[in-house]
Amino acid sequence: MKLSASIFALLAVATFSSVDAAPAVSADPAVQTLTIPLAENPSYQRNATRAVLKARGKYSRFINSPTTFATGTVPMTDYLYDVEYYGTVKVGTPAQSLKLDFDTGSADLWFASTLCTNCGSTQTKFDSTKSSTYVSSTKTWSISYGDGSSASGVVGFDTVNLGGLSITGQGIELAKKEAAAFQSGPIDGLLGLAFDTIITATGVKTPMDNLISQGLITSPVFGVYLGRQTTDGAGEYVFGGYNSNHINGALTTVPVDSSDGFWTITASAGTAGTTSLGSFSGILDTGTSLMLFTNTMAAKVAKAYGATDNYDGTYTIKCDTSSFSPLTFTIAGTKFSIPAADLVYYRGTTCIASFAYANLPFAIFGDAFLKSHYVIYNQAIPNVQIALSK
Repeated sequence: MKLSASIFALLAVATFSSVDAAPAVSADPAVQTLTIPLAENPSYQRNATRAVLKARGKYSRFINSPTTFATGTVPMTDYLYDVEYYGTVKVGTPAQSLKLDFDTGSADLWFASTLCTNCGSTQTKFDSTKSSTYVSSTKTWSISYGDGSSASGVVGFDTVNLGGLSITGQGIELAKKEAAAFQSGPIDGLLGLAFDTIITATGVKTPMDNLISQGLITSPVFGVYLGRQTTDGAGEYVFGGYNSNHINGALTTVPVDSSDGFWTITASAGTAGTTSLGSFSGILDTGTSLMLFTNTMAAKVAKAYGATDNYDGTYTIKCDTSSFSPLTFTIAGTKFSIPAADLVYYRGTTCIASFAYANLPFAIFGDAFLKSHYVIYNQAIPNVQIALSK
């Protein structure tokens, strides 16, 4: 089934609500960490087609044809059955709170501002004139997405506080204009956690770069646990370490190819039921809801589960998953799976699969995969460590 264009605009921007800071959690007392937990909000209407378009735009260039150490906790929200995750970040002096989508598939830190001529009425807009630590620049930025949405503006520098860790002189991208898809949504912007080689504002460091260079964290890693509404409805980002309380079993170390600026890993094999998928590379991307495959591989997966192509990147799938086998990948010699129940992304009169395609030559390990696994991202080596989550 095709989802209407009016619904497409809802996926990338859902109605977000601000949350307050909570005490820090550290898995290892010898390591300085910043922990960012997540909460859940069931009010957003999910849309798989919009998720495909968002990812397609993000990776469009690949489409075929003495510092004081501190810790802090920032609560986050998980939108409607694990669609999107965001947290509150404080910017400027005095601090202004902004609701940002934490995204390992992009590297920019951008948000709505009072300079914006058409930003949404529900968005919190950063006012640089009210910050005593804001420094302007002549740099500009612009982001475009495959569905036609976009945002653009100017670059400034200010203090950015992540749950008590205060980054000074952080490059921030202030939106002066944004597409209708963002205007009608609730998020104020994105906090990118990919590598700085893909920042649209050249010469600007990522928040993770600055956490490391300013000595705010002692280890160049962050651990990610994405929660589920069906269980605890929470989750967290831990900067500078990880939380072993959410790790179920042994960690598997996986090499990362960061040459394109992304957290790209290789699966030596994949299995959908009895169908072999072969080896493939894919990007670990917390900012994409679905598990995306190449067109050919997606067709194999769909056939294995009896799903019907909607010809917009999505598939209609049987709502009852009791007869399904997990979708399994072998990564660095260890098998990791998307449970059968998670193969359905949206449940309604008909159901939409959590796997899709976007005319890309690689896969995207989105939230459909990541919410079953704990991932520790090491920016220095680079590599990741993956385990089942709990």
